[in-house]
Amino acid sequence: MTMNGAECLLKTLIANGVRVCFMNPGTSEMQFVSALDRVAGMRGVLCLFEGVCAGAADGYSRMTGTPAATLLHLGPGLANGLANFHNARKARSGVVNIVGDHATHHSSYDAPLTADVEAFARTVSGWVQTVSSAAEMGVATAAAVAAARLPPGQVATLIVPADFSWNPAGATGDVRQRQARSVVDCDRLTEAARILRAGQQAGLLLSGSALTDRGLAAAARIEASTGARVFANRYAARLPSGGGRFAPKRVPYFPEQAEAMLAGLEHIVLVETQPPVSFFGYPQRRSTMAPEECRFHVLANIEEDGEAAVEALAELCGTAAAPAREEPRKHPALPRGAELTADTLGAAVAALLPDDAIVSDEMVSCGEVVSAHLRSAARHDHLPVTGGSIGQGLPVALGAAIACPGRKVVALEADGSGMYTLQALWTMARERLDVMTVIFANRRYRILDIEMERTGAGAVGPRANEMLDIGRPDLDWVKLAEAQGVEARRAATADEFIAAFEDGMRQTGPRLIEAVLK
Repeated sequence: MTMNGAECLLKTLIANGVRVCFMNPGTSEMQFVSALDRVAGMRGVLCLFEGVCAGAADGYSRMTGTPAATLLHLGPGLANGLANFHNARKARSGVVNIVGDHATHHSSYDAPLTADVEAFARTVSGWVQTVSSAAEMGVATAAAVAAARLPPGQVATLIVPADFSWNPAGATGDVRQRQARSVVDCDRLTEAARILRAGQQAGLLLSGSALTDRGLAAAARIEASTGARVFANRYAARLPSGGGRFAPKRVPYFPEQAEAMLAGLEHIVLVETQPPVSFFGYPQRRSTMAPEECRFHVLANIEEDGEAAVEALAELCGTAAAPAREEPRKHPALPRGAELTADTLGAAVAALLPDDAIVSDEMVSCGEVVSAHLRSAARHDHLPVTGGSIGQGLPVALGAAIACPGRKVVALEADGSGMYTLQALWTMARERLDVMTVIFANRRYRILDIEMERTGAGAVGPRANEMLDIGRPDLDWVKLAEAQGVEARRAATADEFIAAFEDGMRQTGPRLIEAVLK
């Protein structure tokens, strides 16, 4: 029996190991939706906003190392997802982004939804292709999956005209083998080892595949053997943390703090990352954060095997005689009887977080304080902000929960950024995902109070204050969550938060705590 283009697309995705699709479809994608009942093996996850689809695919890829698919509706649908595709691009997540387009015979009429889909897609995609015919659907789909998997991972956008979905298709696309990461050049390894053993002030800055248990263990041995300081890229997609693991120093957000941390370094060896720069440019400040005289040396580029490179570097540095420093395993005390602040909330989460949890972090102004506590929590994976486009935290938590159904997911979310993609709560409820969302409710874009001063814009006057305050009326996150099927509680003291969080850790399913901070 002849299959149509949509069936061919689905079969090719499934054959290549893409088994989850986060979707918000429209008319041009109805053939794909219909084919879900005829082609077994694809889990379709409906999201009520395209930004949730994009962020969920990012979270899924971060936790599995394999692509999820997204299904979006024409140019405007893709445009709604661009902010979180930007974050996925910075996270180096593999995503097969399928965008339906008008039927080819209709595209010349400039109908209301006609847009330059390829132009939108190129802003966030490492690979873009429009299917040329229904007969080529399988070949194009297999190429999209291969592109999404290309090390280190990227958004691959496949644009599908509607008539190529309903027309008879050619053969299912081939199964493409994942391309292995490149091996690091021996000369670079030798040079990095020489630098780290030379007795100068040197650092090792890790990102990407180097930030694994194996990579961190090797980095710990290098530190113990050579005295080099080990740092983690603040915006890396995933960082194993807690449970006594070796903890590299995360480069701080604010340049003054970063400059202090990096002060005195003469050399920094880069592993799957670039020299650290400040998040924004400020008046009379340089953008780079390492000392001006510091020299950078690339050990591994972003497409290379950073984990293997750090392990090989550890061998060259003669680490066998220098046991790795172990982090002391602290057991944080619960802050009973205290006010609810970022500090006490962080202490409570660190004390109560279960082993092997996943933490999706979009805390913004509270991040530094809470993250300091999480280093003493049980073992967990930390999924931080990558591209800085707000609205990432809830969708990334959603995707991580789909990827890892046996693990507790905790989303630590600022109230302002949470409003960008709160529709993720509805999908969490529908899919019965084990996600505990904590909303940091300070009723304000608090980070902008700090940035107002840092940019030299002056004091916050009454009219400017209206643009930073998100009270009057206060957002009611309990009602917002319950309206989407998520059980919710409000906590205004540390004791109330502890009780709500303890309860959420004991049970499964989506829950939310609105933490009203002092």
